[in-house]
Amino acid sequence: MSLEGYSDRFVQMASNTERYGVLEKPDGYGTRTGDCGDKVEFYLSARAGQVRMLTFQISGCLNTFACANTVSYMVEGRSISDCWELSPEDVISFLQSLPPDHHHCAELVVGAFYLALNDYNMKLREPWRKDYPER
Repeated sequence: MSLEGYSDRFVQMASNTERYGVLEKPDGYGTRTGDCGDKVEFYLSARAGQVRMLTFQISGCLNTFACANTVSYMVEGRSISDCWELSPEDVISFLQSLPPDHHHCAELVVGAFYLALNDYNMKLREPWRKDYPER
């Protein structure tokens, strides 16, 4: 895929692999597979109600990668409660040049991130679950 015609932000988010990978024993985990077949997984590390780190893995296109990286970039350092305000439109706006026929990629990654937030909140309410592996 040629990146000609894409914004600098898109190119940066599509090419930066700093947050790509798995966190051992994450505080929250979320995964989702889109109708297009792309799959995204988020690994959330939080301390004192704030996102310390968010990493991801994907099986999919470069647009999904750019969206996942954007979510990771946008939420690190924010409070968990603030993170629920993140929308696919925020991701699309940040990237500036996500093609309209790939806006579903932003919806996919934000949905997976919400699942990681939900998992984190569940582990806070039921801390004994944290010691058991995800299924």
